[in-house]
Amino acid sequence: MIDHPPAATPAEVGLSAEGLGRIDAWLDDLIGQGVLAGAVTLVARHGRVCHTSLLGRKDLASGEPLALDTIFRIFSMTKPVTATAMMILHDRGLWSPDDAIAAHLPEFAGVKVFRGLDASGAVVLEDPGHPPTLRELLTHTAGLVYGFEPLGGLETLYKAADVWGAADLADMSRRVAALPLAFQPGSRWAYGLSMDIQGALIERLSGQSLPAFMEEHVFAPLGMVDTAFHTPPDKRHRLATLYRASRSRGLLPLANPLMPDHAAPPALASGGGGLVSTAADYARYAQMLLNGGVLAGRRIVSEAAVRQQMTNQISEAIMAGGYGVGLQQIRPGFGFGYNGVVFTDPVAAGIPVGRGTYHWDGAAGTWFWVDPENDLLYVGLVQRLGETGPPLQAATQTLMADAILKETVQ
Repeated sequence: MIDHPPAATPAEVGLSAEGLGRIDAWLDDLIGQGVLAGAVTLVARHGRVCHTSLLGRKDLASGEPLALDTIFRIFSMTKPVTATAMMILHDRGLWSPDDAIAAHLPEFAGVKVFRGLDASGAVVLEDPGHPPTLRELLTHTAGLVYGFEPLGGLETLYKAADVWGAADLADMSRRVAALPLAFQPGSRWAYGLSMDIQGALIERLSGQSLPAFMEEHVFAPLGMVDTAFHTPPDKRHRLATLYRASRSRGLLPLANPLMPDHAAPPALASGGGGLVSTAADYARYAQMLLNGGVLAGRRIVSEAAVRQQMTNQISEAIMAGGYGVGLQQIRPGFGFGYNGVVFTDPVAAGIPVGRGTYHWDGAAGTWFWVDPENDLLYVGLVQRLGETGPPLQAATQTLMADAILKETVQ
């Protein structure tokens, strides 16, 4: 039996119903403009769900409304969950942050760094200053990239390796390890395949497939009944239609272009972007983080491990280096823990959240954050694929600051 978080009115947990309503009104306006098809949001404070909203449509053609159990492709919101899976194995003493990746994935031994192409078009390589570490793997600073973008010729090597054509995660790891790093480990931040390689590492260390490990050690204990790397046939009707925006034709439905919509657990499960989930499910995961690794009396991971995941792990120099991806622009006050952003200085970052807030988003516009200072979590799920969408996370975080009452009822 699943224990559901107790409900509360906003006022009972120190939030303004009117302030929360302004967030919903802003999202509803985007739906009215045709920017979004719909949005499901959930807010909890002091461990109690105090607000949910169901705005817009699951499918525009049929007019079917969204529901709290609508299943969304959460893409890169998978990444924080993968970090938690890593930390479960860290609690078992199976790895340490300063371990070389090659200590656990030997195929990475002897990896080189890409320097470019010479006049004849030959690849120029150099030795790394140090072997890339697991801390670097967990913070996008190891030198791995996705390889889709122009990289001075490195992208052609990624294309030739056909990384996403791998049979399974072990095969993917071997293909990625055979490629040179995009930069010297620890010297910069670049979005890439790090979390998918973490999936291969989880499989190597645990002896289980990534889907099986996640189900046994994260989803089942947390009561996340609709979160998985696949959508079984009996739940397919609950999956939100995915859309892309066209300037001339508005929101257009499309098949998932980033990865297959699996009907059964896949052999190549993406720890960087493969999960589907619901607002209620992901809120349980987020509440576990706020609770320091425990939910409803069940400990998932140690408090120390959660603290490590949600602590900035990158240097001030990298934070000031102008790196980032999409709406997540690394900058002073806006650092990076394990597989997600950490606010070290909200004033410097320009977003009025509590210090230590941890968050990430997904390619289809989904977003979440946990704010330990204000003991608050927010989950927002939408279905709009593309990098040109509105800044849903930053805007709702800014509006939320006005919804937090000065005197709270604990």
